[in-house]
Amino acid sequence: MRSFDTTLAKHGRGLGCDICKPAVASILASCWNEFVLAREHASLQDTNDYFLANMQKDGTYSVVPRVPGGEITPEKLIVLGEVARKFGLYTKITGGQRIDLFESCVGSTWCRFGVQDSVGLAIEIENRYRGLRAPHKIKLGVSGCTRECAEAQGKDVGVIATEKGWNLYVCGNGGIKPRHAELLAADLDKDTLIRYIDRFLMFYIRTADRLQRTSTWRDNLEGGLDYLKQVVCEDKLGIAAELEADMAQNVARYECEWKKAIEDPATRARFRHFVNSDATDANVIFIQERGQIRPATKAERLERAKAAV
Repeated sequence: MRSFDTTLAKHGRGLGCDICKPAVASILASCWNEFVLAREHASLQDTNDYFLANMQKDGTYSVVPRVPGGEITPEKLIVLGEVARKFGLYTKITGGQRIDLFESCVGSTWCRFGVQDSVGLAIEIENRYRGLRAPHKIKLGVSGCTRECAEAQGKDVGVIATEKGWNLYVCGNGGIKPRHAELLAADLDKDTLIRYIDRFLMFYIRTADRLQRTSTWRDNLEGGLDYLKQVVCEDKLGIAAELEADMAQNVARYECEWKKAIEDPATRARFRHFVNSDATDANVIFIQERGQIRPATKAERLERAKAAV
């Protein structure tokens, strides 16, 4: 099944609701990694996926440019600045770089304490999993030594360099209820590390509930960490090759959604305030502060409205 209509015909009834449509859309994207704004998929997406951005409190959207491993040339930084200046955008350096949120330290290339090339591995991992759709956001981190500058043990997938290779930690998160990641395997070579991450992520995607983080999924997993090790590292269920093949298919089918949206006139036409007008939304009001824009507060909106009367 590769569409909502075929899924509904076989397993559902009615027209679909605001809960099942995004859920099915996420499952289809995880299985086939097709363009989410293709005609047959676009209407299923939630707001953020429909506009390929994060909705803010005033109805505008934020975009975090992908910077694999946080490594960027001066020329690319200048391009980002020029775009922001041209369109008057608010800009801010985030605490990490995105897969959803990917963080790495500078590793052995620069740091006197680093024992492995964490930046090189971080870039490779981010480029591998950048198109992955999962039940919830996934955060990854790579640290070049046990000093843990990238805080990998607070991520869904965390990698920490050792003298012998890489330690793999899983199912950590911060937020309201922080959870320390757990050691899944130690002193791995890079190929084995990638293979285990492939298996772990695809097993999570296959078995987690809708909007369930890896930490909650792990807490509810019968057999706990020992069972997870058996599935991922020992292939207890005999599905390791299948999980790896699913991930390989996902990697092979990746396309940059932003690039594809820009290059397709029909998709690009969606990115406007109104479908029948080129006018902007007068309700989106910005205030200048510290040399940049920010959304107007409720009081500032009222003050402006009174002044316009």
